This record gives sequence, structure tokens and C-alpha cells, in this order.
Amino acid sequence: MNMRRYTRTGAFAAATLLAGLTIGAGPATATAEGGECAAVREKVDRLEGRITPNACAFMKRQIVFGEAPSLQTYLDIFDEEASLWEAGGKPQRGHEVIGASIRTSLRLVPDLRYRGTNVVADGAVMMFGQQNTVTLKGHKVSYPQIARNVLGDDGKTIQARRYYDRYELVQVLPESQRPRPLFAGIADPLRPGPRGAAPDRFHTQEIPARLAAWNSGDAAALAARTGNAGLAGPGLDRALTTQDGKTAYLRRLFENADVEFRAGQVAFGRTTTYIEWHGTMTDPSGTDAKGTDIPFGIVERIGPKGEWELYFDTLPVIADEDEIRGLFKALAS
Repeated sequence: MNMRRYTRTGAFAAATLLAGLTIGAGPATATAEGGECAAVREKVDRLEGRITPNACAFMKRQIVFGEAPSLQTYLDIFDEEASLWEAGGKPQRGHEVIGASIRTSLRLVPDLRYRGTNVVADGAVMMFGQQNTVTLKGHKVSYPQIARNVLGDDGKTIQARRYYDRYELVQVLPESQRPRPLFAGIADPLRPGPRGAAPDRFHTQEIPARLAAWNSGDAAALAARTGNAGLAGPGLDRALTTQDGKTAYLRRLFENADVEFRAGQVAFGRTTTYIEWHGTMTDPSGTDAKGTDIPFGIVERIGPKGEWELYFDTLPVIADEDEIRGLFKALAS
């Protein structure tokens, strides 16, 4: 276990972050259109939370882009001075920079489409789960993403972060041209032991201890609260259902990424909770070319039956910036 960062990010220090979180679990609020954003509800798999008029306006724009991606439908989501953090990179600011980024993305995957999956609105905070589909090198690729947004009064995004695994995209390249997957070989044991009790709903009071567990690399503590619920995440073909499997998955991450997280946004729905952790990662060995303090973050989703999902990018954990650029150059060629 990596204990190097624990003293700086323990439970006492983490408690001071709670005042800055946007949290709440109030009932859904009727929007100006007379319902709980009925025009959106029919286009997503699950919609929960405090659905205010600005949240409804945002979701409509988000869905329009998913159905008809273009520079204009994308920029319509963002405030003129918005910031956007994409997987593995530094924040982009303003329409000009964000627009240049989406033009590059749409040149690579002009047939991008997505549908909303599990969406939680918590007032000005939106956690928009989506399943993206693109074509790369003649192969259809489908992968999950969380679009995390903080909204202004008009429903435009002021600050956005995107959580998804870019390794899903580079898997279309020949095995000899891409890094070994981070979680290769991770699976439940053939003879699983007894399963734990069903997990409780996530509570705000858990945030300090959970932040400390992430920053100290305490895989056992992170997995323990999930009880008998499965874990789905990057690199897994099926959910892990045993404590041994879930702990091995997290240990593999911590063996390759020393994380320094802060508590981000938390969104509570009726049955679903999203928790964001964001900050940086460093190679624990100190000898890797990836460098130090690489932008990195994770979103946890705890579902209606306690199911546990993680969303993050494995590429910066297994490849440096030059290698990642080479992979995307190969995708575009």
C-alpha cells in the first residue's frame, strides 16, 4: 500500500473540503416545461435528481449534440468562457480552444453518436452518463463516458470534465502497436470466498475517509464498502464480484499510479450517486518517462443495487505523452 500521501490528505484534512462540494439529495424539481424535463427523460435510460430549469436546458443541448454532432451543437453546450478538462490533458478554456479540440475529434470520428444512460442532475451539477459509438479503422467501437458539468443559470456549462478510457479507442490498432492493457489478467478467483453484505447507499459523511483511501492507495478499504455488489471499470469484460477481484483491480492501479486527489462534485439521485475525485498522478517508481503530476481523475457511480462503476482514462497510466500522440497519429492514418 502506498502510504506516502496519507498525512497530507487524511480524514481531518479532507473534512475541510466538504463545504465546497455541491451536494444534496432533495426530490426532483418540476421544470418550466411542466414536468421533470419530459423531453429529455424519454431519451435517456435513467434520469434522477433535482432537475432545475438550467439542468433541463443543458440536457437538451447535450442530447442534440449526441444525435447530430457538429462544431455548433457542441459549442452551444458551453459558456463563452467555459473550461473543459478532457481525459489525460490540461484544461481548455473558451470557445476558440474548445472548438478547435472538437473539430480535431470529429475529423477522427465523424460518425460519433451517443445516447444518455444514467443521468443525475443535482441543481447546477450534472453527471451525464453516456454510451458513445464511433468507427475507427473500419471497426465499430462503443465505450462509456461521464460528462461532468457545472452549469450557469442559463444551462450553459461553466466548467466541464470528461471521464472515459481512451484505451478503448486504440484497441483497434494491432497489438504490437499499443501498450499492454493496464488490467491484463485481472479477474475474480476461480473459487471465490463468501460474499459480503449488500452495501448501503453512499452518504456525504463518507467523503473524507474515502478521499483518504484513494490518496493512500488503500484498495481494501475502497473495495470493502461495496459488499456483494459488482465492480465495473476500464479494462474489464465483466464485472468483478469478489473482494479479492475488486482489491486486485485497485492494487494494479495503485502499483502504477500514485494519485493525489481532491474531492470534486457529488450528485445524488433517488437511487444513484456519482462521486468525482480529481487531481494528478505520478509513477510510483519515479523512473518512468511519463513524468510527475499528470492530470488525472476518477468518477465513481454507485447504482440502485449498490453496483459500483469507475470511469477513468488508463492511457496516461501506461504511456507517456509522446506514446499517446503516436497512438492517435496511428489511428488517424
